[in-house]
Amino acid sequence: MAMIAMLPVSEAHAQAFSYRGFTELRSILYPIPTPQDDDSVSLEGRVRFDPAVKPAPWLTLQGSLEGRMDNLGQVERSWRVDWRDRGLKRPALSVRQASATVRGRGLAVDVGKQFIRWGKADILNPTDRFAPRDFMEVTNDEFLAVTATRAQYEAGAQSLDFVWVPIFTPSRIPLVGSRWTPATPQTASPVLIIQSDRSFPDEGQFGVRWNVLAPGFEWSASFFDGFNHLPEFTTDLPDQVAPLPFVALRRSYAPLRMIGADAAVPLRWFTLKGEAAGFITTSQVADDVVIYVVQAERQSGELSLVGGYAGEVVTAKRSEFAFAPDRGLTRAFLGRAGYTLDASSEISIEAAVRQNGDGAWVKALYSRAHGAHWRITVGGAVIAGTSTDFFGQYSRNSHATLSARYSF
Repeated sequence: MAMIAMLPVSEAHAQAFSYRGFTELRSILYPIPTPQDDDSVSLEGRVRFDPAVKPAPWLTLQGSLEGRMDNLGQVERSWRVDWRDRGLKRPALSVRQASATVRGRGLAVDVGKQFIRWGKADILNPTDRFAPRDFMEVTNDEFLAVTATRAQYEAGAQSLDFVWVPIFTPSRIPLVGSRWTPATPQTASPVLIIQSDRSFPDEGQFGVRWNVLAPGFEWSASFFDGFNHLPEFTTDLPDQVAPLPFVALRRSYAPLRMIGADAAVPLRWFTLKGEAAGFITTSQVADDVVIYVVQAERQSGELSLVGGYAGEVVTAKRSEFAFAPDRGLTRAFLGRAGYTLDASSEISIEAAVRQNGDGAWVKALYSRAHGAHWRITVGGAVIAGTSTDFFGQYSRNSHATLSARYSF
């Protein structure tokens, strides 16, 4: 809701209608080929329009429409308008968000396709269960909205957040045969992967979060009953299909229950944050795990610093193969730094280093505004590690990025 309040206001409908949007061209340069994909340049064009209308003080209608195209086939070539975000590829045209918000007497109800975020940590949020992502380029993820009904009630220093999601939205994972295809346990560099049909859960998902703002600290407790938006895989590895070896993957989404908590304690020199979640599943191919994050953050003038550790405890091991970027960031030291150089430029760095030194990922961006509408961003990511480490399996995907965005 804070985003909508910042939208520029149309002169013709100053009291009711507002909008914003952008057009962007982004390029990624991969200097090292991979066994499954030797494409070295990715180009993507994107346009987004975010309108909002407030017909009454208690009602807000908001939406987001997006169009995309690319050169590597990660975007569909069909010009249908997508709502559900269930395709293997990114939709060429999509309703990214469309929701109505009703407010009154401490109660806010959101209905429709919307973004829902839980948790207090900055780089990894174990309790953030209603936030599927686009992981087609694993280190350049973005959030996907879910179709849901959400009710938030505030009473003084306490608030309750109820969420019901009737339609399942999965995270989007790398395409089979792309350079971001994750390795399987049987082979670190699969030559050919055959993927069977997917099936999505047809049951709803539910969650509740209780947040308390107490003197000197803030904490919350949360519960989730639904499904993991990241897939589990079972594999079948015949000797070979002449002349190439292959892996056959069957994808499923495990039933999941979560009990979680998070807290933030402002201290004199920094703010200490912690977040933890325990996950239990009835699936025979998914693990029961506990994921936790402890971090400290400090804001000093134009400099922002975040550093901490993410850990994982596997209480029941069942999975054969899972694509799990959230778990891939565990057992690692995490950090982020941002510095505003002047009124128009800023720099940021994110990093994750495995505690045993087997893998590392560092991402840096420099962004500069030109005039009131243009922004140029340059950066890149360096990924390194052993072939058995989550980071290491993407070590050939170190890359440089360049994007130009025109905002309106």
